[in-house]
Parts: sequence; structure tokens; C-alpha cells
Amino acid sequence: MSACVPTRAADPNRTERTHPPHSPPTGPRRFRIAGADVSASIAVFLIALPLSLGIALATGAPLQAGLVAAAVGGLVAGRLGGSPLQVSGPAAGLTVVTADLIQRYGWRTTCAITVLAGLAQLGLGCLRVARGALAVSPAIVHGMLAGIGVTIAVAQLHIVLGGTPQSSVPDNLRALPAQLAQLRPASVSVSALTLALLLLWPRLPGRAGRLLRKVPAALIAVAGATAAAALAGLRLPKVDLPSWSNHALAGLPEGPVLGLLAAVLTTTLVCSVQSLLGAVAVDKLVAGRPGLPARVGRSDLDRELLGQGAANIVSGSLGGLPIAGVAVRSTANVNAGAVSRNSTMLHGVLVVIATLLMVPILEFIPLASLAALVMSVGIQMVSLNHIRTVTRHREVWVYAVTTLGVVTLGVLQGVALGIAMAVAVALHRLTRTRITHEEREGVHHVHVRGQLTFLAVPRLSRALHLVPHGADTVVELDGSFMDHAAYETLQDWQKTHTAQGGTVEITGRHPGTRISEPAAVADCRCRPWTAWRNHQCERPQSAFLSEQDADGSVRSEPDPAGTGGADGHELARGISAFQRNTAPLVRSELARLAREGQRPSQLFLTCADSRLVTSMITSSGPGDLFVVRNVGNLVPLPGEESGDDSVAAAIEYAVEVLRVRSITVCGHSGCGAMQALLNSEPGGARTPLKRWLRHGLPSLERMTDDSRPSGSLAGRVPADVVEQLCLTNVVQQLEHLRAHDAVARALADGALVLQGMYFHVGEAESYLLTEADGGGVFDRVREADLTA
Repeated sequence: MSACVPTRAADPNRTERTHPPHSPPTGPRRFRIAGADVSASIAVFLIALPLSLGIALATGAPLQAGLVAAAVGGLVAGRLGGSPLQVSGPAAGLTVVTADLIQRYGWRTTCAITVLAGLAQLGLGCLRVARGALAVSPAIVHGMLAGIGVTIAVAQLHIVLGGTPQSSVPDNLRALPAQLAQLRPASVSVSALTLALLLLWPRLPGRAGRLLRKVPAALIAVAGATAAAALAGLRLPKVDLPSWSNHALAGLPEGPVLGLLAAVLTTTLVCSVQSLLGAVAVDKLVAGRPGLPARVGRSDLDRELLGQGAANIVSGSLGGLPIAGVAVRSTANVNAGAVSRNSTMLHGVLVVIATLLMVPILEFIPLASLAALVMSVGIQMVSLNHIRTVTRHREVWVYAVTTLGVVTLGVLQGVALGIAMAVAVALHRLTRTRITHEEREGVHHVHVRGQLTFLAVPRLSRALHLVPHGADTVVELDGSFMDHAAYETLQDWQKTHTAQGGTVEITGRHPGTRISEPAAVADCRCRPWTAWRNHQCERPQSAFLSEQDADGSVRSEPDPAGTGGADGHELARGISAFQRNTAPLVRSELARLAREGQRPSQLFLTCADSRLVTSMITSSGPGDLFVVRNVGNLVPLPGEESGDDSVAAAIEYAVEVLRVRSITVCGHSGCGAMQALLNSEPGGARTPLKRWLRHGLPSLERMTDDSRPSGSLAGRVPADVVEQLCLTNVVQQLEHLRAHDAVARALADGALVLQGMYFHVGEAESYLLTEADGGGVFDRVREADLTA
């Protein structure tokens, strides 16, 4: 196994300590745990304790098995796994699989299956196939989790109502009317109180609510229901933890070989996919915390698979449930401020202590409360956001078939049906190509909707041969893919048709350059986002100019002078290029935005400089940014004389109506406004520009005041006084932002983040300044930060 264990690469920046000959070595380094890890481990422990008992109850396993899995997940997977901040343990996604195994083979054989699944995970980790496991369609994964969630919710509903669940969803649904006729008020009331606390606790208002919400809702719900049941003297089935001396461990697997192999395969699949997807999700959470990505690093998915395999071997051997990464606990771990894997391991230690010392307290918990807790988790696994996502990507049938398959047949069968449906959808998309031909005003139009593959070549050839020799032709390609066979067919026909005196214009998306472009333009490296053509590419004399006809249509004509449209045709040509190349790609997204309205995530306040293309430097698209541009990216202080309310109005609208989560003030190198501010002299005519630039005077004063922090670049010195003022101006405008009432209220509620940005135009480098950077140091945005 040593060959599979990843080794730590040497750090070239780390200096090795050496000792003189015969000198005593220095003492061992003291092991320290950061305070943030301690507090995070307590928060995760308080969530893990009731959930572990509830999941064990839902599977029909001994309740200690949930505690064993939680402890092993924290200690073993936390120490060996490749995702330092992911918390592993008994997961709701494994409930249905484990319950079915226990019913078929018994508890001891189920533990043996867990051990074998762990060995399979070790093998997969050694083969380094973790990244390949993520190639499964998200619609299949979300459908699998939704089906498991439905199964969990329907089964636990019977316990909530005071009864006993059946073995499958159809059986549970058939037994539900009889169960409703025999309600047990005590169980229903305790379950209702648990659900009410789960729903209301995260919504407590005010400052006191923010403090109380730090205690996990799951703990409050179970503790509150337990206390209420005890005070009311309700006689309910409660947690029963037998003596550890009677705890059942793994035994030799018993049953048909094919059935056991299928069980191991199912357990391995669900554990691995859920853990790997959880690790990727944790990376995204870590990337959202300033400074943490560089300290924690991205997850090593192959090592995570090895860690999960080792944890399942240990858990199964000790009589615990199967283990996987758990999204709820991992999210709580990151949000609670954890900075290393010590928080995950310490949470495992706390679970061990609880299992040894808190047994009398745990046995007061009503089973109905745990069932309500697990039922709420199952309901949350059916995510409306996931349904909207798969619907937008036209994969709702894959999601639905997978969900129904898991609910009616089982996890492995449901996933197999989902894969089959995904393949069928992909084939349908490749073969569903509509090719039409029509003549309008003497011009023949051949319109191709869908993917242009070799399967559509016969239909494409028939449509192209309907075009008479020497006719003007437009071929419109609406698909996003063209294979080599279709490309050759189209190119050969174009050459033949052009040689016979006809003209051909091809529009739409296809690989490489436009095959209708002249060779001289084919070498141009510019792409559709540079359609304004403000670059150094040589325009040949055969370049086209666009003109607008009387009916409003845009047509292209040759530009013999090769002026590139310097006489005012740039806008019309750009609009024409947008309509041909870009509009077909964004039309569906813009239609959605038109229906739903704008929901930008941030207000982006930057300079009106023409070299700052906000969508390019932020890789954003329609609906992402609420952009305000002005000369010098200035934020006038509230209460200034009239004429400057436009910026304040935009801020108020963005914060209070659009509910943006962040505001970015972006300055840039070579800012003409800052240069004008430096060169301004008192007196003279009060032009509109001078009246506007007065809002930048505080930045000028701040730069000359050594007692106040001004902007600086990490790792380099500002090139000149203009760059220094550009940086200082960003820091000063952030201070102006805090003076606006809407911003101040949002900051106090923790609903808004302010950040500064500096873009060096000549070097195409971006620098970020967060609220926490009191010294005004702009850190360079590195590639590692973007991919974390």
C-alpha cells in the first residue's frame, strides 16, 4: 500500500534547518491547534451528534454505529483525506443503500460490505481515477440524491406519525392512509416541534438572533423537543444505546456472490461520488474566504478517495455505518472559520468523548425527534435549484428518470437508468438537426439548426444542391458543433459554387476561423469579443463595410479604400457582427433574464476609461454585474451639493433593491482623471470636469498624509505619483462608500462586502484589496486563486 500513498513535494521556498556536527538536535516542534479550529470542531460536533443518531435510526442499524462512523470519519478520513476541511461521517445519501443491505444480509454482513467497499475505494485511489468519477452527469448525481431524499422522507414520515416504516417507497405510500388513521399525538407533537425549531431558528431576527444562530439548528431542535417531551411527561420510544460490550462487529459476508458484488459496487459508487463532489464543493467554499485558499490549497481527489477507503475499512471493522463526505457538516466547518484538518479530527475526538460520557443524556432523546430531523434532511436533498439548473440545460428527463428509478427500483438500478437516459439524450441532440432551404429577395438561405455531424451530411448535401449555380447564398449555422465530414462537405460545395460565379456567406458558430473569410484575415487572432476591431490586425482592402438599408436591415459592401470604416460605419458593422455571431449564442440566456429580471451579485463601480472592459477583466456575462462608470471611479460623499445624486442613487438601488452582496471600486493605471487632479491649479473657470473632480480631492489629501494608510501594491513599488494616487483613490472611495446609509446598514447586518480592485492596463494584471486589508495593500490575483 505504500506505493499508493501520496508524498509531499519538496517546497523550494522552505529552508532546511541544519545542525553543526556533534551538536544536539533541536527539540520536537510543539503541536498547536488554532483557536479557529477548536471553535469550528465544536460547531461541527454539535451538528454531527444528532444527525449520526438519526441516520443510524433511519437505516435500522444499531444506534452506536452512527457514532462509530462519525468518530472514524473525523479521525481517519480527516487525517488521511485529501480535502482538509471536508467532514466525513454517516451521510444521508447512504441511508437507503445501508437500510436495504441490513434488511437483505443482516448487520454483520453489512459491516463486511462496508469494509470491502473501502478496499475498492483504495484500489480506485491507487488507479488515480478520482477525476474521472466527476465525469458523471450532474443531472444523474442530483437525481440520485433526490431519489434517496424522497425515500428517506417517506420512510421517516411513518416514524414521525408514530408508526413503523416499510421496506420500500411504494409500500410506505400504500401504508400511509392506515398510518394517518392511527396517529399518535405524542409522536406528532414532538416531531412538529422539532421541525418548527429547525425552520425558525435560522431566521431569528436582530442582533440577538445573529448570536443565537451560531448554535446549530439541529442541536436546538433535538434538545428542545427532548426537553419538551420530558417536561410534559410524554411516553415515547427513545434512544436506546446498549452496552458497548454487546456491540456487533463485522463478520464474514454471507449471501449470494453476485448480490454481494452488487452491494459492494453500489456502496462504493455512492460513497465515492458523494465524497468527491463534496470535496469540489468545499474547494468553492474555501475560495470564497480571503487568504484561506493559499493556506489550505485545493483538494487532492485521489488522496481523498484513499482517505475515504481507509475510513470505511476501519468503520466497517468496528461495526460502524458506511462513511462519505457530508455537505452539511463540511459547510458548517468552513463557515465556522476552520483553517486546517485539525478541526475535522478534533470533532471526531469530541464524538468519542460523547459516546463514552454522554450515554445517559442521549437516551432521553425521542426517536420521533430524530426521525423528523432526518426527514427534513431528506426533503432538502430534493433541491429546487438543481431542478432549475437541469431544466435550463435540457436534462430534466435524465434527472426525472434517475430519481424515479432510485425511488422505485434502488440506487444502482436508478443510476443505470439515468446513464442510459443521458446517452439517449446526447444521441438525440446529435441526430436532431433541421436543415431548411428558402429563397428571399433573390438570395438563397440554407438554415442549419442543431449539431452538424456526419449523420446530417446527406440532408445538408440535398439542401445545398437546391441552390442554383451562380446564386447569392447565405448558410446559417445555429449549432455549436461541426465535425470534419460536415466541414469538408460545406467547404467543397463553397469552392465549387464560388467558382461558378455564385457568392457564399456563412454565419454562426463552427470550429476555427470562418471558412468564408479571406486567407489574409484567417491569421487574425482576434475573437468575437473584439468585434469593435480596435486592434493592430491588418485589414485587407477587401474588407467589408456595413450599411443600413432603408428597411432597417444591415448589409455589407466592400471597402476599396481599406479605411476600416473610419467614416462612421464602426457601430453598424459591430451591430451586424453581433447579430451574426453572438446573438444566436446568448439569445436564450437574455430571454431568461428578460423574464426573471436582473439579479446581479455585485455592484462594480469603475472609471469611464475606454480601455476598461468590465466583462472582459471579470469574466462576467449578462446579468452578473451592476456597473456604474464615471470619470475617476469617484463616490461622492452623501450630502454634497446637487448634481452628483446619480452615483448615490445607483448605490442605493443596488444595495436595497437588487440586494447585491458585494461592491467593488475598480481603479486603473494611467487614469486621466487622476492625472488631471494632480495638474489642477486653484482658480480658473469652474468647468463641469473640475466641479466633478473636486470629489477626488480627499484622495489627494490622503496621499500626502503620512498618518493615514494609502494604497500600495504587494511585491512592487508604484511606478510614479499618478499610480500612487490611483491606488490611494480606490482606498478613499471605499471609505466614502461606508458613509452612505444603505451601505452602512448592509455592512452592519453582514449582508455586504466591500473590496477594491486595481487593473494595470499595460500588464493586464489585476490586484484586489479586501475590507480586512487595513493597510491598503493590493494583492495580485494569481492563477491559483482563480482555479481554487
